[in-house]
Amino acid sequence: MGITKSEHYTTKQNQLAVLLKAIAHPARIAIIEYLLKKEECICNDLVNHLPLSQPTVSQHLKELKNAGIIKGSIEGTSVCYCLDEKSMAIIENYFSIMNNKLKQTKSNCC
Repeated sequence: MGITKSEHYTTKQNQLAVLLKAIAHPARIAIIEYLLKKEECICNDLVNHLPLSQPTVSQHLKELKNAGIIKGSIEGTSVCYCLDEKSMAIIENYFSIMNNKLKQTKSNCC
């Protein structure tokens, strides 16, 4: 696979690509949905909720955190995770703009 030439794209396009790539996995979508229900959780809660091992859940959490989708704080020996509102707003805004454009377009395409 070739190297992406990210310098050819805007900062906004690159930022959105990182966010969307991070959530482009069913386990990560399940984690996000769980966090939306619980508003915060501890890693072990996720391990009990998902059909994945603890190391696998930790790896998915790491990817989400590195992308800025979630944030976490250490509470004793546990880490408490929640969604990052700013990142979620960027994603929501992108899809809202796209949806509005599609509604406005009266295309006969396809």
